[in-house]
Amino acid sequence: MAAKFSLELVTCTIVLLTLFVTIVTSTDIFLDWHVSLDFNVKPVNADQPVITINGMFPGPLINATTNDNVHVNVYNDLDEPLLFTWNGIQQRLNSWQDGVSGTNCPIQPGRNWTYVFQTKDQIGTFFYFPSINFLKAGGGFGPIRVNNRPVISVPFPKPEAEFDLLIGDWYQSSYKNVRSILDAPDVVSPQWMLINGKGPYMNPLSKTYETINVTQGKTYLLRISNVGTARSFNFRIQNHQMVLVETEGSYVNQIQLESLDVHVGQSYSVLVTANQNPADFYIVASPKMSDATNNKSFVGIAVLHYDNSTTQANGSLPCGPDPFDLQYSINQANTIRWNLTTGAARPNPQGTFNVAAVMISQTFILQASTATIDGLPRYTVNNVSYLTPDTPLKLADYHANGSGTYELDAYSKNSSNANAVHGVFVASALHKGWLEIVFKNNLDTIDAWHLDGYSFFVVGLGGGEWSPELRFTYNLYDPVARSTVQVYPGGWSAVYVFPDNPGIWNLRSQNLKSWYLGEELYVRVNDPDPNPAKEKPPPQNILLCGKLSSSKLPSASPLSLTSSNAYTIHNTRFLIAMITTTICFLYIGLH
Repeated sequence: MAAKFSLELVTCTIVLLTLFVTIVTSTDIFLDWHVSLDFNVKPVNADQPVITINGMFPGPLINATTNDNVHVNVYNDLDEPLLFTWNGIQQRLNSWQDGVSGTNCPIQPGRNWTYVFQTKDQIGTFFYFPSINFLKAGGGFGPIRVNNRPVISVPFPKPEAEFDLLIGDWYQSSYKNVRSILDAPDVVSPQWMLINGKGPYMNPLSKTYETINVTQGKTYLLRISNVGTARSFNFRIQNHQMVLVETEGSYVNQIQLESLDVHVGQSYSVLVTANQNPADFYIVASPKMSDATNNKSFVGIAVLHYDNSTTQANGSLPCGPDPFDLQYSINQANTIRWNLTTGAARPNPQGTFNVAAVMISQTFILQASTATIDGLPRYTVNNVSYLTPDTPLKLADYHANGSGTYELDAYSKNSSNANAVHGVFVASALHKGWLEIVFKNNLDTIDAWHLDGYSFFVVGLGGGEWSPELRFTYNLYDPVARSTVQVYPGGWSAVYVFPDNPGIWNLRSQNLKSWYLGEELYVRVNDPDPNPAKEKPPPQNILLCGKLSSSKLPSASPLSLTSSNAYTIHNTRFLIAMITTTICFLYIGLH
């Protein structure tokens, strides 16, 4: 009898611990965002509309812990449709929240819609931005931090403070004007580099500049993201070195750097120690593949300010590598390796998984280039320029297996179409079969490719033509896992990805003009098991459009949640836990 009682007690304890751990380690975060145009921000003293969120440019920080549930109620006060995507957040089993044209109907002007997603099993530095209509060129971007739970150790001492640095190129004129002439062969390039939405220090056209305040002897974590539209940049701080510790959800082998190349859509975390005599120092972000010597506006400049400094930043800006030296950039990229000895979002070390022994089931070879289609310049993948259908792919897939919206695998995943065409490019990936993707760049600029829903392992990259023999040069021991990889002009990059996250996922160029003009496709990962635990059903507040505007799927309704609901949900969960506890011990008492 005593043994039976002990067994029941142990069982009950395990159930309760699991329930309480779930409650304690998962928080609901409620955010209300009003997205609007502001003509008064003027980061470069130009008369242009800037997309703000709650009056902020950049937008507010999403500060979450792994496993948290984030509710973002977006009010669209713009004069055109709007979607947000969450760059690097994997949306596990829930592509309905991905916020791109292939998964979501846009939020129409004057309407609102609530995203609900979980930062599941992730840590690190990410960002969000508007994903359609070239809106990102007008702002609307902001930082995302996903922190470790307290039970998971961080592989570096706790910094004194953390700073988000959203850096990117910026147009002098309205994003609407630029969008209207993207088809023109002589469209202008971005003319500025902003740091946290502010112009360069010492530039008379800058309304203000960014300052980071530090205390001598303290160490700080800088979370750096390239939120620009076209340009990679090199980041450096005058008289200070950086220690690279994380990229897009992966802790990396810590390396000391004088400067760091950050490509469009990428994010990094670095440690910086304020180990100089009190003064002000330049923080610099200069464009790659551009001679900015005579274009001071195109060099982002901020200030690292020691709190007892009386000396302004002075002297020449710190020199970075030759912006045209791509081999330097390639060599640096190849030194960024996965830290195999640390835990990440889960208690298991990153290194308990190794790609050296995986069996590749499929290979995609995707070639980016340009073409003229119907008399207009377009960007293509394997000579296909993506054509956005009226009905989101995911919605059509759920309702009618994609019928009438797209044809699965209509275009080759390994070779270029004979003629350049517009098409709805949807490629199938085998569920839980390892996939190799080789990105080839026929463009004259540095490209960057991103896959929603996943981190992929960057096993190789380099200049020149890719060939199967180069697989013998892949790093299969400790390739870094991330969601955006650069591809150098005339070069290639190879990644491994494990398609275990069912859904329809956007695979795109992060360079905004290229993406807007067709350099993207979607990857369909299908789990034939209808169990909703394998992939979440459509949300109750789903928006409908296109062919399914009058569908019988759950009707569109703005789910307007506020932060006060968090207390209700938390208290409900706590009540459930207490009731479960009572029932469990009552059961033991009766038996």
